[in-house]
Amino acid sequence: MTDFVTARRNMVEGQVRTADVTDLRIQSAMLDIPRENFVPKSVAGLAYLDLDLPVDEEGSRRLLKPMVLAKMIQAADIDPGDRVLDVACATGYAAAVLSRCAGGVVALEEDTMLIQAARSALAEIANVTVNSGPLTGGWPQGAPYDLVLLEGATEVIPQGFVPQLKDGGRLVCVLGSGPGAKAMLYYRSGDELAGRPIFDAAATVLPGFTKAPVFAF
Repeated sequence: MTDFVTARRNMVEGQVRTADVTDLRIQSAMLDIPRENFVPKSVAGLAYLDLDLPVDEEGSRRLLKPMVLAKMIQAADIDPGDRVLDVACATGYAAAVLSRCAGGVVALEEDTMLIQAARSALAEIANVTVNSGPLTGGWPQGAPYDLVLLEGATEVIPQGFVPQLKDGGRLVCVLGSGPGAKAMLYYRSGDELAGRPIFDAAATVLPGFTKAPVFAF
């Protein structure tokens, strides 16, 4: 039987702290929050490994690697009063971590089974709400946000979230697919997103965030 307490500690010591994640709020959240409760029981023993963990039946939706998630949250430089939109929250693990750093978290998901799992797992966290809707549409009802987090990769710059960000607000995501993908930190400036790469990262491309096919003649 897996010793999840030890597994959590090993995850933080071996994957998070060694990746220069020094924010004690993130470390504490990842030590406390039982990640095994956010994955199917059949893969609970894999919950703390350094991998993108499948959480749906098809294996197309995954939790970000702990190191990637922790570094993205740290790069976002969240203030305690910030409002965060967590896009593609899946089963809610990142929303739970974000809840320890921000004032309020709006978690968005479009997959029915994942929504149910997230609402169950996050039921006792007062500053998180889980909403159902298309991932690409965000959640304008709760805007403006200080931060938007995309829990996965996008092949296109997520310009559509600009109207839901405060001016100067941040957006973090993984941009690109394949070995050249990068975790990106964007800032809203007027009607534009200005961004920079923050580290090499890979993640599954989210539904609706693929490039339009280009036809060559």
